[in-house]
Amino acid sequence: MKIGIIGAGYIGGTLTRRLTTLGHEVRVANSRAPETLTELAAESGATAVWAADAAQDADLVIVSIPQKNTPDLAPGILDGRKVGAPVIETNNYYPQQRDGKIDGIENGTPESVWVSDQLGAPVYKVFNGIYWKHLLNKGVPAGTEGRIALPIAGDDADGKKIVSELVDELGFDPVDGGTLADSWRHQPGTPVYGKDFGVDDTIKALADATPERTEEWRA
Repeated sequence: MKIGIIGAGYIGGTLTRRLTTLGHEVRVANSRAPETLTELAAESGATAVWAADAAQDADLVIVSIPQKNTPDLAPGILDGRKVGAPVIETNNYYPQQRDGKIDGIENGTPESVWVSDQLGAPVYKVFNGIYWKHLLNKGVPAGTEGRIALPIAGDDADGKKIVSELVDELGFDPVDGGTLADSWRHQPGTPVYGKDFGVDDTIKALADATPERTEEWRA
């Protein structure tokens, strides 16, 4: 696939490395000039581009930037992707640690619903709860004992199938996390967040989640 990645931090950079290794054609951007990604591009084989060009003709786009920076992305930044190309967003709201107060989220809007509203496009929430080193190193073939499961929230079944296949290709078991409105079930502070659960424990943890934000994850 042609994959555009906006954001080259721990998760975005790791996905750049993993996806190029799997043979995907990756265009990666950060908030600065492509020249600042020369090292990542040389290491991975990805093409460094301006953020405005990352989604051009993409079969799938990944947005992996600090939550507070989402409104700063250029309007229509995803418009160049192919019709029906899914948009994955990997991030979390860290009000005390990084992002400051975002009123919509504090008032109960699930984080990824807020991101979708800012981007003006449907998104799928996945990769937000796994430690980046585990994303880099712990993917294993399907059927391997102890394989980590990753929940995926999103509204369109066809897009979710594409995202699920990508998760499986990366070496993790995809778990249907419900609609985007259900994506709070794997926000920070929930039972599944940051855990390397298998499928059964992931399903249970999603079911056990409650929508109230814990103290650590409120502004």
